Amino acid sequence: MDVSATYTFEAPRDRVWRLLVDPDVIAGCLPGCESMEAIGEDAYRATLTIGIAAITGRYQGTVRMTDKQEPERYTLMVEGKGNPGFVNGSATISLAEENGGAATRVAVAGTAQVGGTIARVGQRLLGGVSKMTMDRFFACLRERAKADGTGA
Repeated sequence: MDVSATYTFEAPRDRVWRLLVDPDVIAGCLPGCESMEAIGEDAYRATLTIGIAAITGRYQGTVRMTDKQEPERYTLMVEGKGNPGFVNGSATISLAEENGGAATRVAVAGTAQVGGTIARVGQRLLGGVSKMTMDRFFACLRERAKADGTGA
């Protein structure tokens, strides 16, 4: 499944970058995230509860940030397993300045693989659920950017 979206923040790129690479912010904004603990440099063990259709499950896995080019882009890699199946994916997160540096456009482009019961039962819903999850995550980040200085 391809994953792509673009979000605009009314905040400077360096502020948005700091939010996007802060594991505490990620854990606080990621829907269903129960915990996220460091297991190495830019590597974390995470526990999430995710539901699609009537299937809800708890997933444990790893989140890694690689290929960092501050403050322009990085790759986010996710691997998780749980009773309802597995989730694996990677996405490039790119940040571009807009409005002379007063705003930031964040582009997400990647792929995800979902398998097991959750994929069989919720196949037609996966795209919508992933989009809704990203929208909620980035709405939370906008609120954090507002609290951190200017509006978002």
